[in-house]
Amino acid sequence: MATIESILRENRVFPPAGEFVRHANIAGIKTYKELCQEAEHDYTGFWAKLAKQYITWHKPFTRILDDTNPPFYKWFDDGELNISWNCLDRHLATQADKTAIIFESDEGKVNHCSYRELHRQVCRFANGLKSLGIRQGDRVVIYMPMRIEAVVAMQACARIGAIHSVVFGGFSAKSVYERIIDAEASAVITADEQTRGGKCHALKATVDKALAMSDTTSVHSVVVFQHTGTDIAWQPERDHWWHDLTARQSDECEPTWINAEHPLFTLYTSGSTGKPKGVQHSSAGYLLGTITSMQWVFDYHADDVFWCTADVGWVTGHSYVTYGPLAIGATQVIFEGIPTYPDAGRFWKIIQKHKVTIFYTAPTAIRSLIKLGPDLPEKYDLSSLRLLGSVGEPINPEAWMWYFTVVGQSRCPVVDTWWQTETGSHIIAPVPGAISTKPGSCTLPLPGIDAAAIDETGQPVKEGKGGFLVIKRPFPSMLRTLWNDPARFKQTYFPADIAGGRYYVAGDSAHRDRDGYFWIMGRIDDVLNVSGHRLGTMEIESALVAHPLVAEAAVVGKPHEIKGEAVVAFVTLREKSPDDQRAAEIAATLREWVAGEIGAIARPEEIRFGENLPKTRSGKIMRRLLRALARGETITQDVSTLENPIILEQLSQTV
Repeated sequence: MATIESILRENRVFPPAGEFVRHANIAGIKTYKELCQEAEHDYTGFWAKLAKQYITWHKPFTRILDDTNPPFYKWFDDGELNISWNCLDRHLATQADKTAIIFESDEGKVNHCSYRELHRQVCRFANGLKSLGIRQGDRVVIYMPMRIEAVVAMQACARIGAIHSVVFGGFSAKSVYERIIDAEASAVITADEQTRGGKCHALKATVDKALAMSDTTSVHSVVVFQHTGTDIAWQPERDHWWHDLTARQSDECEPTWINAEHPLFTLYTSGSTGKPKGVQHSSAGYLLGTITSMQWVFDYHADDVFWCTADVGWVTGHSYVTYGPLAIGATQVIFEGIPTYPDAGRFWKIIQKHKVTIFYTAPTAIRSLIKLGPDLPEKYDLSSLRLLGSVGEPINPEAWMWYFTVVGQSRCPVVDTWWQTETGSHIIAPVPGAISTKPGSCTLPLPGIDAAAIDETGQPVKEGKGGFLVIKRPFPSMLRTLWNDPARFKQTYFPADIAGGRYYVAGDSAHRDRDGYFWIMGRIDDVLNVSGHRLGTMEIESALVAHPLVAEAAVVGKPHEIKGEAVVAFVTLREKSPDDQRAAEIAATLREWVAGEIGAIARPEEIRFGENLPKTRSGKIMRRLLRALARGETITQDVSTLENPIILEQLSQTV
């Protein structure tokens, strides 16, 4: 791979405020560097110290890292613990009545659930699962609305040692079926319906359809939470109401003590191309990653109100809803609905109402909120906020600046977090009390993470030049394998043709600046080769979004007989859909804007306008679909996971 060129220039720097530093968990750059040096001096000892500090062990570990069979690493593998006990029971003696979850429903009803009550619900449901014959090692698919009950279901599985596999509630029956079959699930936990944006969406009917796709499945039980009360099909020998299952169960459930390497969950990729990958995470190492990142990146304090807007169907909802916040005894907000219902001020109302102090959301949500009302946050009291977070994909500098100045009122650090389903927790992110931030950069690796940008031979690329983003040492929260597919795991994440298979290869391209900061340039698969120049898509997208007319942009390449590849931009404007003449004028303006911002080499060959971009219901832009549109290919992949499939026709038109 020829070295990727970085063409984005960003010089704004925001040091941490003195008041924030004084109260931070990692206070000042000196403290951060000391932690990094400690990890460098004694890598395994560093992680062992943290594992003893943050995790309560039933049987203490004596082995730290088993690296005898790379890349199938094991951490703390002779220790025993229970994840649910670490998230719930250990808080009962000190803060049983503290609010664990503030739940706000789609229609606005609010429920406060204490640690004592959450423990009670988890124990009753865990006992209910055991009454159905579900035991340690069994797989359970969870297909639930974003409610307290989803967290209860996940924690209950962890309590009895069952391995959960959560499927996002917007996925199709085919997606549910694929995950049931691959995991050989014994049970499915679902609800009659979910409510989002004032609309009801069937869940139980989707599960029924999934289970009907094969004459034989491993599923013997379906547990149904009654949410809306709608009539649903019922199989008495298989289906069980949640309320009936738990009605006569004990409020106590002795946790199943499991090995540190016992799988906590599998989480499948969307499966838009090829067979879904079942990312398998361990118990202790994964939990340690979520706890340390809550302490370091979110700078959690006991009086914080934490809100991660992610659904539990995604890894962000696993790590920063179900496990991380509860493991450190936090109070968090869980929201059932969407940011635009009943109006575009919903997120800001929730922050104002519940005095949220730490707010964590995705760049796609941020850009959508800018489009819907850039001045809207100023109408609400957001003074409770002290920290903002970004997750899911690189955040372009102008969206970062709006987030910082308008939402955070230029006083809240923005932690732009780089991590993946596979890493389990944050890997590269600003430690807010120590590291100066730069709009668009995820900054520096966390202590104990050995990250680099390299070429194929394993050599570091030069400053400002892009390469493969890799992690050079195993770390506790990383995936252990792919469910039932160790060969694919090794080939995908430790490919032999990059540095001889020694490093974890993230699949992203990145470069480092003169301060050592990392800048994510996009997926390796999305890198464009234009007239011999390899360009990261993220930088061109950032330039487009910096124009005041543009709300959102995605860039892909298509074959070009002279240039090799041509840049094709898909753009959502702040104004209403333009007519053909206006669209042509805007397209010409944006081409020259990009050329002026980052160079003529990046000027888009085509610009296509749409009311929005094709996204999954989690808010991720489906760039594979955009590549097919740009190339004029027939779209054959499943689009049932899209929030807005109708937009594909609109985006097929070229300006």
